[in-house]
Amino acid sequence: MGKEVKIWYDKEGDYLEVIFEQKAGYFRETENDAVMEKVDEEGNVIGFSILSFSILKVSALKEKPLSITLKSHIL
Repeated sequence: MGKEVKIWYDKEGDYLEVIFEQKAGYFRETENDAVMEKVDEEGNVIGFSILSFSILKVSALKEKPLSITLKSHIL
């Protein structure tokens, strides 16, 4: 059986959120200003969000696609 992934897009706010695990955590910055990673208390990545998603989608058609590595920071 596969894992459930929750995807939520707010068209008005142009905000995409993808959650791999429904558990307590917090968002922290990444190397890309538009992308935040959600981590649990141990630092494991449990999701991510993208601000201004539609702009990234359009620019990806003209340039290189958005690429970022989400890193778990085990304490």
